[in-house]
Amino acid sequence: MKRFLFSFRPLVLLALIPLLPCPGWTADYEPYTSYDHDYFAKFNPILAPAPGPLLLQTGDRLAIVGDSITEQKMYSRIMETYLSVCVPQLKITVRQVGWSGETAEGFRRRMESDCLRFKPTVATFAYGMNDSKYRPYDEVNGQWYASNYTAIVRAFKAAGARVVLGTPGSLGTLHRAGPTGGTLDERNLNLCAMRNLDIGIAQSEGVRVADVFWPMLQAAHEGEIRYGTTNKPFALPGNDGLHPNWSGHLVMARSFLRALGLDGDIGTFTVDLSGEHAEVSAGHKLESFANGELTITSERYPFCDSGATNDSKTIRAGMSLVPFNSELNRLMLVVKNIGMPHCKVIWGGTTNTYTADQLSGGVNLANEFAVNPFSEAFQKVDQAVAAKQAYETRQIKNSFHSPEAQTNMTAVVARTEAERAPLVEAMAAAFVPVRHVLRLVPVN
Repeated sequence: MKRFLFSFRPLVLLALIPLLPCPGWTADYEPYTSYDHDYFAKFNPILAPAPGPLLLQTGDRLAIVGDSITEQKMYSRIMETYLSVCVPQLKITVRQVGWSGETAEGFRRRMESDCLRFKPTVATFAYGMNDSKYRPYDEVNGQWYASNYTAIVRAFKAAGARVVLGTPGSLGTLHRAGPTGGTLDERNLNLCAMRNLDIGIAQSEGVRVADVFWPMLQAAHEGEIRYGTTNKPFALPGNDGLHPNWSGHLVMARSFLRALGLDGDIGTFTVDLSGEHAEVSAGHKLESFANGELTITSERYPFCDSGATNDSKTIRAGMSLVPFNSELNRLMLVVKNIGMPHCKVIWGGTTNTYTADQLSGGVNLANEFAVNPFSEAFQKVDQAVAAKQAYETRQIKNSFHSPEAQTNMTAVVARTEAERAPLVEAMAAAFVPVRHVLRLVPVN
């Protein structure tokens, strides 16, 4: 396929995209499971583009848009909490604009009233599930979806917003369709075709794409193999096979955060034990270092979750299935000249032991210490984010679409924004510097 193909009208050609590769685009990641595995052999995913440089700018206003999966306020909450504590220097503000049962066409009708009025400078959106109609793919429906998705992209661009177009996710084994819905594989093949359409739209319109479908399909399958049992399936795509559990939302958030160009560098603590020297990177302040003990005050947090890795209802389970911590959540400890084969690292209430070679190469504290000195402060910020996003759903669905709004929308907006303001302030108040101590004890 020639690249000039996309210069023509997208409705005519986007339906061809699932059958054709995209030359010049590189894979976003290596598949976790081989493409020729029996389970995946039937799918024909074109390569997703690799994430580009940082899309965000200091002070950006991010709108997170989508259907009921967005209105679950789970991946959107992961994203906002991450932006608030992991990269606070960017000073990003967020609004969650999900609406259950919605299609891309439905969002087009409310886009101006519910989203553009707040002048977002960046927007992520995720549709396709309801648009797929939970049945096998057909070209007419695919073109209807592509037309509406393209129109949303163009409307955001016209309003001055940078765009990350999200693909639909995948359906899980617990999903049950109606009599005309086809098999689960046929429904997922439909979603894969729509995902391919999305990549074509992004290429044609010059915007970012967050591939949710392919990572979720693979992570869900891997989770079932690794953690599932006959009596208790590992339901990453949710207990209904449609609305993901926290593990699935972590997969979604990872796709969007990577598409935003975030590099995952939370900080590095470097120690020379024999030289009795230590230093820390930006966002952290070394208060003292003596006798292998570092006292640090940090103004950037790692992303924290201490749930069981084999439970699909936890974020930590998602972290075990996709490389979230290595890509987006790196708080590194590098220790050189230990003088012994091993070294204990004592951080908070946890002690881990590493070889000298491991520490010389660096260990990721965010990955290694599920419970750590940031956990309590992190949870306070996350709960404040949850409260704010819960209000945003009520603000949009109850207030902006009320009889009062039909007669005096200006007053409704002013009143609800005044009600939202203390929730934003509570988030800011919850985010405080964390003072913590790392103890290093060389051992045989």
